[in-house]
Amino acid sequence: QYNRVWIPDNEEVWKSAEITKNYKAGDRFLHVQLEDGTELNYPVDPAALPPLRNPDILVGENDLTALSYLHEPAVLHNLKVRFVESKLIYTYSGIILVAINPYKQLPIYGDAIIHAYSGQNMGDMDPHIFAVAEEAYKQMARNNKNQSIIVSGESGAGKTVSARYTMRYFAAVSKSSSNAQVEDKVLASNPITEAVGNAKTTRNDNSSRFGKYTEISFDQSYQIIGANMRTYLLEKSRVVFQSENERNYHIFYQLCALAMQPEFKHLKLGSAEEFNYTRMGGSTVIEGVDDRANMVETQKTFALLGLKGDFQMDVFKMLAAILHLGNVDITAAGDERSSIRLEDKHLNIFCELLDLNREKMAQWLCHRKIITTSETVIKPMTRAQAVNARDALAKKIYSHLFDFIVERINKALQFPGKQHTFIGVLDIYGFETFDVNSFEQFCINYANEKLQQQFNLHVFKLEQEEYMKEDIPWTLIDFYDNQPVIDLIEAKMGILELLDEECLLPHGTDENWLQKLYNNFVNKNSLFEKPRMSNMSFVIKHFADKVEYKCEGFLEKNRDTVHEVLIEILKESKFHLCANFFQDNPVSISPFSSTVSIKSARPVLKSPNKQLRMTVGSKFRSSLSLLMVTLNATTPHYVRCIKPNDEKLPFEFDSKRVTQQLRACGVLETIRISAQSYPSRWTYIEFFSRYSILMTQQELSINDKKQICKTVLQRLIQDSNQYQFGRTKIFFRAGQVAYLEKLRSDKLRHACITIQKTVRGWLQRKKFLRVKQAAITIQQYFRGQRTVRQAITARTLKQTWAAIIIQKYCRGYLVRRLCQLIHVAAVTIQAYTRGFLARRKYRKV
Repeated sequence: QYNRVWIPDNEEVWKSAEITKNYKAGDRFLHVQLEDGTELNYPVDPAALPPLRNPDILVGENDLTALSYLHEPAVLHNLKVRFVESKLIYTYSGIILVAINPYKQLPIYGDAIIHAYSGQNMGDMDPHIFAVAEEAYKQMARNNKNQSIIVSGESGAGKTVSARYTMRYFAAVSKSSSNAQVEDKVLASNPITEAVGNAKTTRNDNSSRFGKYTEISFDQSYQIIGANMRTYLLEKSRVVFQSENERNYHIFYQLCALAMQPEFKHLKLGSAEEFNYTRMGGSTVIEGVDDRANMVETQKTFALLGLKGDFQMDVFKMLAAILHLGNVDITAAGDERSSIRLEDKHLNIFCELLDLNREKMAQWLCHRKIITTSETVIKPMTRAQAVNARDALAKKIYSHLFDFIVERINKALQFPGKQHTFIGVLDIYGFETFDVNSFEQFCINYANEKLQQQFNLHVFKLEQEEYMKEDIPWTLIDFYDNQPVIDLIEAKMGILELLDEECLLPHGTDENWLQKLYNNFVNKNSLFEKPRMSNMSFVIKHFADKVEYKCEGFLEKNRDTVHEVLIEILKESKFHLCANFFQDNPVSISPFSSTVSIKSARPVLKSPNKQLRMTVGSKFRSSLSLLMVTLNATTPHYVRCIKPNDEKLPFEFDSKRVTQQLRACGVLETIRISAQSYPSRWTYIEFFSRYSILMTQQELSINDKKQICKTVLQRLIQDSNQYQFGRTKIFFRAGQVAYLEKLRSDKLRHACITIQKTVRGWLQRKKFLRVKQAAITIQQYFRGQRTVRQAITARTLKQTWAAIIIQKYCRGYLVRRLCQLIHVAAVTIQAYTRGFLARRKYRKV
């Protein structure tokens, strides 16, 4: 078992190899043979030898912590075997459930499966998202403590689907006859938020472009009574820009699909190809997706939540207005000026839908008002500036509309009475790194740093609790703490604070802000780097990977500004929804609400006596802090979703992509933590069943199986530091289970050799005796024939012939006599039988 190792490979990341020559300390090369037969001299460093491969018995384990050798190649191989060969998409990694997207509908989520997992302990059945949901529900009911299920992973890994199935499980197991509609309403919130917050990207046809934390509330009987949703960092830039082969938010295409229906005629929409904001990516349809049917479904779920036709039409009117705003034609009137024709069709429809003043809107989309202490200056804008102002207005309207919809969903899910406990489901973006990383990726990775820190602390807490429960002596080990990265981002004079400071300056630019970062952190903070080939980027060493961020657009996206005059025009609208979005005094919202206070944005400095407006970064930091407080007050359960390939092929496993995600999502970090402690854990019964073959007759005569396990383990492993005896389990250091497997396989091999030796000896002896008997028989006949041939004479021949004749007559006589006897007997039997039958017939007559 010690002659197989993993060596790095450019294509498959790791390849299995067998050592063909003993390795001695100081050797520069390891002589190995790959599985395809290739001989290789692999250069090694004595301080970092290749990782050992696990015994075959452990390959395909449903819990990665059961592996004896816990390292990256072992985890990767185990996941690949389960996913590709066994078609199993779920695997445990201690407290984490690893879920690999199969890109195929599987029959493992029906009501029968839900009932099968209901009431079961987490390790009793195969890994499943329902097992995690059941564990959360059971712990909530048992301990009266709030729970959280944290679903993370990169775009296309299946986060949204996993979160949806957990909510469906809770709705199924906690359904009551009195609140039959509550569960349906909770589930109905998913299609709506997916319609307004999900979009097609190059990586995923249904990518969530926002983070979502849904609190499902339970009463004292642990039945669902309502829910509340919080959202994080909607990707507003998608409203006005999509990359090639991407789409805007689904709701726009659903609306365009029903544009010709009579009830939507007044919106004056057409196909999605007619609008700049929906055709930009060049892909207005998704293969296998029916936007018309999805729009009908969206309307049904709105109605199910009590949001009737008038509300829906107001929302659709806002969405149509955004599409028409994107088609407003802004023309250049010289180098420094731009203009919009008052006859512009789409401008008129936009103002008509939102009941706005057309002349004012046309003027202030192309002009800006600059207020100083002494005067007010009206300055014309270039065409590029006017287009940016138009797009900023569209993003602002959509952002407020999204918040408004979420707020109304929350109101529809409100419940009378007091919440007893809740289970939160967090569907949030995973760590991201692209060729070009901007402000959105920076915020997403910052959120993942905070979640990873919370995760590390929780893992250590659980690890320590496990050892305390089993009475195992334990000293907390050191682990990678990403607090320095978080400090770099959010501490005083950190990246976010310097960004906010630059945003407050009237002439602040991305370049000036980047130069401040260089001055503050280059050569002073090891986690921050300046790229060699670029003066417009910076690099941060995150817990998962190095990421290079392009500074262009950071200030604009952080400010999230719309010119004050445009806000004032929207306030004057007689369309109530539009006017309410931009009130000066927004209603105070609970910290746990999904929406934030909406205030008008000013591109210039406010007077010192007014409170400065919060930037997107500071809002996100505050909401993230509230999320961390919530998660720390609950018992978390982790689901890490993995994308197996970029082509969306069913059950295809790209080792490079999977390894990249394992490194980024904390699975390997958990394993590293486990590997430094006691990663392998066996109950006494499991150990006895597996290794009873290593026990002597004297040891087996002991009645207490727990004592037998202790006795045999002390005999087999001399170093007592390599294992610990708990109350119900035996804890092993890394590699010890593999050593026991080697002893077991050696014992089985020795027993097999003994059996083979005995059987082969018996077979050979049997064959020898058969051959010997055959030889004696042949010799006997040969010698007899030779003697007959030598002594034969005419007399002997006559005597022989006479004997044959005598034998013939004797045998004939004997046979005839026997035949006569049989004949007489048969006749006698027949006579008696016929008499008996005749008498019986006579009696009957």
